[in-house]
Amino acid sequence: MVKCVSILGSTGSIGRQSLDIISRMDGIRVAALTAGTSVELMAEQCHAFQPELAVMATEDGANRLRDAISDLPTRVSWGEEGLIEAASIESADCVITAVVGMVGLKPTLAAIRAGKRIGLANKETLVCAGELVMAEAEKHGVEIIPVDSEHSAIFQCLMGSHSPKEIKRLILTCSGGPFFGMTRQQLSSVTKADALKHPNWKMGAKITIDCATLMNKGLEVIEAMRLYHMPLEQVDVVIHRQSIVHSLVEFVDGAVMAQLGAPDMRLPIQLALTYPARTQCPVDALDLTKCGSLTFTEPDMENFPCLALARRCAQMGGTACAAMNGANEEAVALFLADKIGFYDIYKLVSRAVEEVPNVMEPTLDDILEADRLARQSVRRNFE
Repeated sequence: MVKCVSILGSTGSIGRQSLDIISRMDGIRVAALTAGTSVELMAEQCHAFQPELAVMATEDGANRLRDAISDLPTRVSWGEEGLIEAASIESADCVITAVVGMVGLKPTLAAIRAGKRIGLANKETLVCAGELVMAEAEKHGVEIIPVDSEHSAIFQCLMGSHSPKEIKRLILTCSGGPFFGMTRQQLSSVTKADALKHPNWKMGAKITIDCATLMNKGLEVIEAMRLYHMPLEQVDVVIHRQSIVHSLVEFVDGAVMAQLGAPDMRLPIQLALTYPARTQCPVDALDLTKCGSLTFTEPDMENFPCLALARRCAQMGGTACAAMNGANEEAVALFLADKIGFYDIYKLVSRAVEEVPNVMEPTLDDILEADRLARQSVRRNFE
């Protein structure tokens, strides 16, 4: 069990639930907290957990936070430099990376190089630079424990596996989002408000939109490839509306192992903190007699083309996934600002993937440049 934690993105959904878990566990301190613009909530968290360091996205936010917690010894910083410091702070032995988007890449690398256990909730890190990140983790002997429910499920199913040769397939489950079963014509007129109504999970706006387009599942396919060193053809997706089975592993002998649980992110968060041990969790245990029927169907990649696009980028390799991710972040932001329609997300992202040169065996600079060019493409084609 870890003793001291830094949480990158403490005011978001995963960050808040991480702090809820920590508040119920004896012996875990908080070294650093970081947030975007939620100064008031960050001030509350600082008073409750008294971290050594608190980081805001902007200098103005940091100044406001400094005033709000002037009665505490907590040091306040801001920006990318502060985020990297929080990720590598000496006293922490674990970093929960719960920030959204490419902003998590450099801090995650910094945490790995500082020898921290990574509780990984920032999937974009592995989507964009998975080979670099996993190589650094191996070099520094760092554990990466997935916090996403699907990847935590696979992690748990593989605990008894002795060799990658035993694995036939990783099977990621997908709720299908709020628009499951809709036709292209119906989807063409859906709104932001519609897309933010996820049937099973309460999450941040960006990931909720990604669930609606199925891009989130595409990102998770790529993440699974990196985490478990699996080729694309051995990572599949099934629609499972109930979100009870969080993912499955099929082995070469035909056995299929699944991890089941209530749709509550505190389960995988706690495991990332206590692994290899398991401890009592505040989440109610799953009652199989009350969860109803469990159904599984194939994903509709014709009406939800973002999943197919993600698989295509995974096949392309190089910087294609970084370009796709950057373009998607930019397009989703436009959708959330009511500036584009639902299908425009796919159109803008696919066009960016076509426009941005694909660099094979990329360096970190190549990945960051692909991200920049993809965002530029979306802004240019939107205008």
